[in-house]
Amino acid sequence: MLSFIPSWLLPIALLAFSNVFMTFAWYGHLKFENRPLWLVIIVSWGIALFEYCLAVPANRYGSHVYQPAELKTMQEVITLVIFALFSVFYLGERLTINHVIGFALICAGAFFVFKGPIAS
Repeated sequence: MLSFIPSWLLPIALLAFSNVFMTFAWYGHLKFENRPLWLVIIVSWGIALFEYCLAVPANRYGSHVYQPAELKTMQEVITLVIFALFSVFYLGERLTINHVIGFALICAGAFFVFKGPIAS
C-alpha cells in the first residue's frame, strides 16, 4: 500500500480518479457524435481498462478500512460529484434544482449507510 497516503484516504482518492476516467469512457464520446460507434466503443474500453486498474485496488485497499456497503456507497456519491462536474464543465449542461435535490437525497442515504444501525 502507498504508505504516504492515510489508509482511510487512499480508497477515496483511487475511486475519485477512477470515476474521472469512467465518466469519460461512458459519456466523453457524446461530444464526438460524428465518430463511428465501433471506434467509440474501442476507445471507451481502453479508458475503462485504466479505470479498472484504479477501481480494483481502491476496493482491495478500502476493504481493510471500510465495509463493502460503505465502499459501494462511497463509489456512488463520488460518481455523482464527478458526473455533475463533468456534465457542467465538459458537456456544458446545466444542473437544475431537481438534480441538486436528487443528489442530496442520495447523499442522505449515504449518511445512513455510514452511520450504522439505528437504535430501536
